[in-house]
Amino acid sequence: MFSKGKKDKFSELLLSITSNLQETTYFCVEKSISNHHELQLFLENVKEFESTGDELIQKITKELNQTFITPIDREDILQLALHIDDILDGIEHTAALLEMYSVTSMTDQMKKFFRINHQCATEISEAITLLSLKKLQSIPIHSSALKEREANSDNLLRTALKNLFATEKNPIKIIQYKDIYESLEGIVDSCRKVANTLDSIVMKNA
Repeated sequence: MFSKGKKDKFSELLLSITSNLQETTYFCVEKSISNHHELQLFLENVKEFESTGDELIQKITKELNQTFITPIDREDILQLALHIDDILDGIEHTAALLEMYSVTSMTDQMKKFFRINHQCATEISEAITLLSLKKLQSIPIHSSALKEREANSDNLLRTALKNLFATEKNPIKIIQYKDIYESLEGIVDSCRKVANTLDSIVMKNA
């Protein structure tokens, strides 16, 4: 179990991974895009965040391979890290779609999805902090919040698609925006997987 005192290396790495995720989602919420140059810069910045995440995953994988005894099951540590990395990968994929389709003005629904992503990242960060402090009894509050946000994102996807089909006449743009909306909803699905892993860790170690 994670120590109540000095944080172990796995706790520190997981905290670094979630911190990088939070920075990424905050950037996506705050960054304004109004032209193709800004769109390219947006993608480049997201790629840097994603690259940092990959480096942290490599570090935690290396540490797991070199450590005989881990504070919780090594499979749980790795699964938690990989699911968080999946969120970053999804954000990078969405940014790439925005750039590829030259979307220089996000719809209100796209902005709402990015805000949900940041809210999820905050819940994950708080849950990982509690895990590192061995406060397992407080984690389910955050995993439940993640599941609720995932359910809200399902509703948002349906609303976004309904509005898209009702107002957009260009079939190519319909395909492009549908692709982006589904990619954004997929990010929240990855957040749900983090919640499920957290619940599993709490059940095993409570």
